[in-house]
Amino acid sequence: MTGYYDYVLGLIPAVLIGITAVLTLVGLSTPFAVSVGAIIAVGLMGHAMFVKGPVVDVGAPTNHTDGANGTHPGTGTSD
Repeated sequence: MTGYYDYVLGLIPAVLIGITAVLTLVGLSTPFAVSVGAIIAVGLMGHAMFVKGPVVDVGAPTNHTDGANGTHPGTGTSD
């Protein structure tokens, strides 16, 4: 099942390469086209991190145990 962040990871190189190619074919200089593509790719990353950032559900339980002996995974200690 693909989610928002899977699409973002796929779109970052697609946007960078695609916009650079389109702007270069239109006749703009390559350094300018790469800069515009990079700005849009960074904007996409910024949206993924800050606008629709990965957050932990406040209502979700955060105390996870391995179930075998009630200890926290990797620590060997219980509550």
